Amino acid sequence: MSNLHNENKNYTKIVLAYSGGLDTSVLIPWLKEHYNNCEVIAVSGNVGQASELEGLEEKALATGASKLYIEDLTDEFVNDYIVPSLKAGATYEDYLLGTSFARPIIAKKIVEIAKKEGAQAICHGCTGKGNDQVRFELAIKAFAPELDIIAPWRFWELNSREKEIAYAQAHNIPLKINKETNYSKDKNLWHLSHEGLDLEDPANEAPIEQEGFLELGVSPQQAPDQPTTITLHYEKGVPTALDGQDMSAKDIIYKLNELGGANGIGILDIVENRLVGMKSRGVYETPGGTILYATHKKLEEITLDKNTKHFKDIVAQKFGELVYDGLWYTPLRKALSAFVDSTQETVIGDVTVKLYKGNILPVSVTSPYSLYNAGMATFDEDDCYDQADSAGFINLFGLPIAVRAINDQKLAQETGEHFSSVE
Repeated sequence: MSNLHNENKNYTKIVLAYSGGLDTSVLIPWLKEHYNNCEVIAVSGNVGQASELEGLEEKALATGASKLYIEDLTDEFVNDYIVPSLKAGATYEDYLLGTSFARPIIAKKIVEIAKKEGAQAICHGCTGKGNDQVRFELAIKAFAPELDIIAPWRFWELNSREKEIAYAQAHNIPLKINKETNYSKDKNLWHLSHEGLDLEDPANEAPIEQEGFLELGVSPQQAPDQPTTITLHYEKGVPTALDGQDMSAKDIIYKLNELGGANGIGILDIVENRLVGMKSRGVYETPGGTILYATHKKLEEITLDKNTKHFKDIVAQKFGELVYDGLWYTPLRKALSAFVDSTQETVIGDVTVKLYKGNILPVSVTSPYSLYNAGMATFDEDDCYDQADSAGFINLFGLPIAVRAINDQKLAQETGEHFSSVE
């Protein structure tokens, strides 16, 4: 497989990863102009971007696509990508991976359709500076290494968003943005990201109080003065009920987005280290996901033993890096998921929290598999812990320190000089 941009290449069919946003909107006529009027088949993966899918088929066909596939991936997205990442506690520099784990499932579906349609190439609208180009292409390599990949942002003449907008206007392509509101956004049922414009300078405050900037909720300052109390139930690390009502993980996410968004939960303003080597700033809205990560972690506090919990924290960081770097379809990610699943057997119980002005405040956590023993931990008198035992424990635990100190004293006596190996 190669990354080609030879306009003389004789493609009869190109499958385009199509969102209807700026980049992919201009790509349909651009591909037909530059690849001998080839057939362009657009594919959109529904991962919960809601209103962004409205009118998409009409737009794709009007701009030159022969057909548009809109594939509902929401259940698979939640159950096979979001939930495994949640159970792992995987993050990347505090980012909850909203775009990162959406790209592999979309790319996998695009490959399926490309094979079904007999296409020779897949095209995407990712820039040469971003992470998504890697995520898309690594997934394509995993399932169709024989297909060519066209990535116009690496070589085309429309090398700025302003030029893309001008091209769209010249070709009568309808857009929902303009030069003044042209934030680069990505939305799915888990999150919404904002990049570009004034956000590119970390010296500028993110306009979260500005009307229309936040879409999934309000800022903490604008949130109600009264908290919202909720209870989540988990079965083997998977959320299965909200406030006593059994629900699918997908429906729980949608409901928590409403509740969390209304209380200013899950707004992250971060300068992150991109895979391609540069730093970039983004503002992320992840209200429901932030609640799920916080409550899942709270339940693990009482159900996982120390060594498992500490090692799982290491796994979580590696898992997050793999997802961020587009390495979902790799043996290591699969193996880490198997480890994570084994740790979740006893992550069962209820977590109650208060949502208040951007904060998630713990109220209670219970589990039939709780390792917390009040009799052991109490400051009051108990009959299950002999405090005298601690002296022997400390003597053994501190033995290497004592031996080293004795040796230092001996060396100091022999040399006549002060000697310490720990100062």
